Amino acid sequence: MTNIVVAVKYVPDATADRTFNSSDNTVDRENVDGLLSELDEYAVEQALQVVEAGEGEVTVVTVGPADAADAVRKALQMGADKGVHVEDDAIHGSDAFATSLVLAKAIEKLDYDLVFFGMASTDGGLGVVPTLVAERLGLPAVTFASEVSVDGDTVKIRRDGDAATQQIEATGKLVVSVTDQTGEARYPSFKGIMAAKKKPVEEWTLSDLGVDASDVGLDAAWTKVESFTERPPRTAGEIVTDEGDGGSKLVEFLASKKFV
Repeated sequence: MTNIVVAVKYVPDATADRTFNSSDNTVDRENVDGLLSELDEYAVEQALQVVEAGEGEVTVVTVGPADAADAVRKALQMGADKGVHVEDDAIHGSDAFATSLVLAKAIEKLDYDLVFFGMASTDGGLGVVPTLVAERLGLPAVTFASEVSVDGDTVKIRRDGDAATQQIEATGKLVVSVTDQTGEARYPSFKGIMAAKKKPVEEWTLSDLGVDASDVGLDAAWTKVESFTERPPRTAGEIVTDEGDGGSKLVEFLASKKFV
């Protein structure tokens, strides 16, 4: 039996107009549509495949405001068995280090053999949280997996780099992060959507995890956004009429931009 915890994140829709809060320069997560991070869908899919090949449960964990429950709900609709939503006003503005602390404390309260992550969140893109959580849990981390296989307590991954491919094997409790190369994540079926409504979701606060509010939030963050400026609207492109000298004009333009 393999019990897997998958950490997921609720992120602003990349196709929406994303911005920051004018009050504290943190990402605006309330006035924009959000969804389960696409990269986390691959982690949920891999966890489901492992459990479906044997026995066990998949538990999804998220940290975020009330709307973050939608990320848990989507994972449950895909087939996960239960969820945990850590919500506390003090978490607002937390950086990767504080987020990893909250996640690690939540995972410690759960029965698990493996912990799965997406390679990064689509709103942050740092890719460091899986390793930070592994360090806090005192576990090995096998990261950026393009392929995952589990046999008993042994996990094998293939990591595809720009110049080489690595085969990595580890045993025991592990933290695993997967890339979008692992294969398409499944779409929730109607049956899955209906079944998700009956699946348990626990709601925890920092006090439930024994985390001091002073260790998280914007005041504890290592970095802060000092200011931001909205992206200027797109302007019409320059039309170059080719009168036999189009090639020369193109080269001149590229040279002016220091492309050639």
